[in-house]
Amino acid sequence: MAPRLAAPVVFASLLSACTVGPDFTRPSLTSPGSLVAEHPASSGTQLVETSPKDDWWTSFNDPALTSLEQRVASLNLDVKAASARLAQARAQRRITGADGLPAIGGAASYARSRTNPNGPSAVLHNGSPEVDLFDGGFDASWELDLWGRVRRSVEAAGARYDAAGNYRRLALLLVEAEVARNYVAVRGSQSQLAVLNDNLGIARNSVALTRSRFNNGVTTRLDVANAEAQVSSIEATIPTVEAERDTLINALSQLLALQPRALENELAANGVLPARPSMVAVGVPSELLLRRPDIQQAEDDLHAATAEIGVAKADFLPRISLNGSLSSQTFQLSSFGSWGSRQFAIGPSITLPFFQGGRLRGTLDLRKAEQQEAAIRYQQVVLSAWHEVDDALINYTAEERRRESLAQNVAQNELALSVAQRRYREGAIDFLNVLSVQKSSLEAKSEAIRSNMTASLNLIKLFKALGGGWQGEFPERTAAQSTTAAAPAKD
Repeated sequence: MAPRLAAPVVFASLLSACTVGPDFTRPSLTSPGSLVAEHPASSGTQLVETSPKDDWWTSFNDPALTSLEQRVASLNLDVKAASARLAQARAQRRITGADGLPAIGGAASYARSRTNPNGPSAVLHNGSPEVDLFDGGFDASWELDLWGRVRRSVEAAGARYDAAGNYRRLALLLVEAEVARNYVAVRGSQSQLAVLNDNLGIARNSVALTRSRFNNGVTTRLDVANAEAQVSSIEATIPTVEAERDTLINALSQLLALQPRALENELAANGVLPARPSMVAVGVPSELLLRRPDIQQAEDDLHAATAEIGVAKADFLPRISLNGSLSSQTFQLSSFGSWGSRQFAIGPSITLPFFQGGRLRGTLDLRKAEQQEAAIRYQQVVLSAWHEVDDALINYTAEERRRESLAQNVAQNELALSVAQRRYREGAIDFLNVLSVQKSSLEAKSEAIRSNMTASLNLIKLFKALGGGWQGEFPERTAAQSTTAAAPAKD
């Protein structure tokens, strides 16, 4: 028996190296020019071509922000859901891999039956109408993966597992960016409140001064009314900004899967906008394909779609399996397992798909179309990434230059307000001039805070567009793995 089985096994082993379908190669795309050279820096910031840090939020050097970012990875529900999706993909990859291994099972049964004592079957049982039947044994089967159908299925499952891992990286990056965005907005609102309260104090002093001058007959009731109107205007603005602050704190609580107002004590105390780094690491354009999880996910989807073509092609070819069974069957429990009660079967089986009504051809055409769509989707994601990075750099560097001009504007308005207040006390100008300068100073300070906050938000967008740094969950792919485009498969 063994010599007769040796030839098919050797032949199957030789054919196992055959894998139908196209092999996946990473698409090759031309990267844009240097990110640093194409975007002029301001005096307050400089772009460098080093890779961004994994914990990019530490660039703001804000302990409160760092604390929030460290907690959100383990608490956020979107990240937890992505982790569960990754676990599903891991399990599916294991399930698919089992198709390439032998399947071995066992079974045992006992039955007591009664036959017609006057019938012919009674002769077989020595005239006894009741008999016991003991049966048990093992069976095994192994599909020889001659055409690589199982290997292509495992390859596709592995690519989907990688895609699920990159989906989790993307979910984590989005959550990290959202935490940083809301935190900066909270500090921006608190800075606005500080300016409003400072100006409210100035306005109240102006009310006291104009009332004193009115009582002494130096000015008119109009100046008092204008001063009181300025106080009311500032007081009316404060509740809106406070509501904005509290809503943003609640948004941070939700990101950390906490109840509303859970972070109120931690963040309600007035803070300042976190300082931006003087040097911003943007890396080189070629690294973006490796760093951005959405690009990696699109590449994994393309890889899986390419492997599925091989599975569809293998379905056209014969399937050969090695099958075997060994069991014992007896009417007496005492003889169960004895050599004389044994029975076995061993041998190959083959199935040929002679006619499937066009199902196999339709499946292959479907897989090819899915691969073409995945290839187009990959190009879309990469192109969108280039645009997102360039737009983020444009907005960040432009806002930095604008912020520098606004800082000068604030300084000049503060000087003008100081002069106007002194000249009003001296009686050289009327209060309308002071009121106008005070409004201009408040607007300049508020605009400077908004610009400072916008610059920080634009920097967060830039870090997000750059992929947020490598998270280290999967081995980093190198450009040497594949450099040519994955072309649509041909018959």
